[in-house]
Amino acid sequence: MPPIGPRAVLLKAPPWTYFTGSAVFHYLGPAFAVLLFARLDPLGVAALRIWSAALVLALWRRPWRTLVQLNAGERRTIIAWGAVLAAMNVCFYLAIARVPLATVAAIEFLPVIVLAALGARTARNLVALVAAVSGVYVLTGVRLAGEPLGLVFAFANAALFAGYIVLAHRAARDVRGVGGLDGLAAAMLVAGVFVAPVGIWQAAPAMIEPVTLAAGIGVGICSSVIPYVCDQLAMARMARSTYALLVALLPATATVIGIAVLRQLPSLSELAGVGLVVLAVALHHELQTSATKKATSS
Repeated sequence: MPPIGPRAVLLKAPPWTYFTGSAVFHYLGPAFAVLLFARLDPLGVAALRIWSAALVLALWRRPWRTLVQLNAGERRTIIAWGAVLAAMNVCFYLAIARVPLATVAAIEFLPVIVLAALGARTARNLVALVAAVSGVYVLTGVRLAGEPLGLVFAFANAALFAGYIVLAHRAARDVRGVGGLDGLAAAMLVAGVFVAPVGIWQAAPAMIEPVTLAAGIGVGICSSVIPYVCDQLAMARMARSTYALLVALLPATATVIGIAVLRQLPSLSELAGVGLVVLAVALHHELQTSATKKATSS
């Protein structure tokens, strides 16, 4: 019997709709987190983000049951995914505390270009890749400013983000008997354990400030629950190369959110970079493999 109700809507929605939701919330939550830095250290905000997301996903998906039923190899994938999530979030918040959000977003995309290049086997896709690289180069060249340590954290976050895509895509496709959302919940639970040693003391002040605690939980839901759930729904039905190139939307999204929330106004050169990124996404054409066809038709 075919699924009905909300589940049917989720299954029938095109993969790009999930990515759009992920792109919007991926930086909307962090933009609000920047405003929280006046009350908490970046490590405290990062810890609250991970813990609140882990709690929501734990109540929804019961990830301990997932961890028990996995074999040793699958469990290693989930643990590695959780470790990368923890390190990525920590580096990301330490970066945006020091450099503009759009700069971090653009740098975050650079290693992902390699993932997109691995799947760019047509002239059209190569043109799209060149446009994406050019757009990110313009964005980083214009806004490569801030504390040097912030740039170090930004590039570390970028490398970890590429690792996140690889591990999350592997879990969505290869962890048998476990849905992508269950794997995400398990990985987030693991991330909560990994982040505890560096974030517990910095997050402690929020425990006695209800407004700060509520804001931190809101950041976690906006930054981790919504975008990561959307990521899993997209990755299960989208080739990794396509997803990697669509990540080029993130610098554009970060620029718009930086304007709306943080009043970080872009220059004409930055807008040109955003235009090149959007052009790259429009040009890219996913090669249909048998696995992709099966995923998109199911």
